Amino acid sequence: MKNLFKLTLLSSALLMLVGCSEDYLEKEPSEFLTQEQVSEAGETNADVLVGTLTGIYSLQFESGSGGTTNHDDFGHKGYDIYGDMLSGDMALSVSSFGWYRADITEFQAPKDFLQQRNYMPWRYYYRIVRSANLVINAVGGNDAEPEVEENKYILGQAKALRAHSYFYLTQYYQKEYDPNEEILPIYVSPEEENGPKVPASQIYDLIESDLNHAISLLDGFGRSAKNEINQDVAKGILAYVLASKDTPEAWGQVKTLTDEIIAESSYPIMDSTEVAPTDAAEVNLVGNSGSISGGGFNDVNTAGWMWGVDVTSDVGVGLVSWWGQMDYFSYSYAGYGDYKAMDSDLYDQMPADDVRRRQFMSNPGSANYLQPWGKFYDPARVARGPSQVITMDLVYMRIAEMYLLNAEAAANLDMDAEARTSLAALLDLRVDDTSYLDDLSGQDLEDEIYLQTRIELWGEGKSYLAMKRNKATTVRGPNHLSFVGEPIPYNDERMTFEIPEAEILYNPAISTQNN
Repeated sequence: MKNLFKLTLLSSALLMLVGCSEDYLEKEPSEFLTQEQVSEAGETNADVLVGTLTGIYSLQFESGSGGTTNHDDFGHKGYDIYGDMLSGDMALSVSSFGWYRADITEFQAPKDFLQQRNYMPWRYYYRIVRSANLVINAVGGNDAEPEVEENKYILGQAKALRAHSYFYLTQYYQKEYDPNEEILPIYVSPEEENGPKVPASQIYDLIESDLNHAISLLDGFGRSAKNEINQDVAKGILAYVLASKDTPEAWGQVKTLTDEIIAESSYPIMDSTEVAPTDAAEVNLVGNSGSISGGGFNDVNTAGWMWGVDVTSDVGVGLVSWWGQMDYFSYSYAGYGDYKAMDSDLYDQMPADDVRRRQFMSNPGSANYLQPWGKFYDPARVARGPSQVITMDLVYMRIAEMYLLNAEAAANLDMDAEARTSLAALLDLRVDDTSYLDDLSGQDLEDEIYLQTRIELWGEGKSYLAMKRNKATTVRGPNHLSFVGEPIPYNDERMTFEIPEAEILYNPAISTQNN
């Protein structure tokens, strides 16, 4: 597994120039690999297509993939942090270097399309779309049904990647699901550029079509590493997409999909020793790598991880990375003064026996209070990191998410007993007594599922999606640096990014629409 990226590090570099709009939508993915070369590969040279596809996967965690040299520009997990902070569940509790403070936690970007943080996710996700379109086109196009098995799997992964990117664009650039609102340009072939905004319904139709086709194409696909999208992951992405629509029909589909994943996959829910250290006192210590046991969220081989990245020294991940922003025990901003912590009000909602309390530094007298010292950490546990080279892995999706989505779907369908069962399957591994769930129904049950989603998936980039699904109003706790105690509804303009200045300037179709 560790050798997967060695074969195609070049592919990632080659794809770095792929973008959208004038300087976004270059027709060539690189100076070495042309669109024509990818297209000519087709059925005859699967190695080229696999290399290009793996390059797309590498773009997901490449620094600079959002088109800047900013130290918060490192692919999908970077925008997971944006979402967690916008939702209020992740507090910027100390700010020495300024990353995330003004544009994200003080909402300057969502209020001003001139701000660069509007541009970065737009640029990044459209790069993935553009790159996926190259592969889709090479394998026969959007309607292709390849006869060669390997090409089926390539097409399925490319379609799932395109859908995943379009989904996150809908989440970050639309306040709430409105099928009639024109929100984004849509591109389904490498030749397309400078398109107008189209209604959300068209974007969702493409996303759902891509994912349903991917699920069919990926039947039987035995991936070589967890960074690749298999059928279970494609179903999981589709479940998130449908849940965001928040309609009875969509919730019924979410319930079916998550039922299938839970029943047919082999992923176990991470147990208490996997999610947090076994000794609460050790969490607050540094330099104790020989004695601490449990937690860490740093190994893609964890059985409960459905989708993630095996990061090696060959990949070249360093300070400009998710770990470089989040982990006190890495060479990181989180070690030197830009502290990311759990919202203190959210932490206080966990009962004393909840093992997830041990995921956080619990000394209230410390500046590091509620940093995730027991959830995300370099196993060496040296303050501020023993090395500038990151080798801890990245998690994109866990089976726990499917249990929580299953419970949420059941509750929205008034299937309270089934919702309680799915939620209990997770909570039985987190707290001593889950009998209180028996008394919950209706809105109370939905609220509990939302709360447990926020706690279980803290720091994993899912709080923002859950906030929008649940139409929640966020209130920041006292360990935030700004807007403490102010109720902010999910559809407040401060919760959604603006189409960036560059797109408006260089895409005549959008310029006309905005006039």
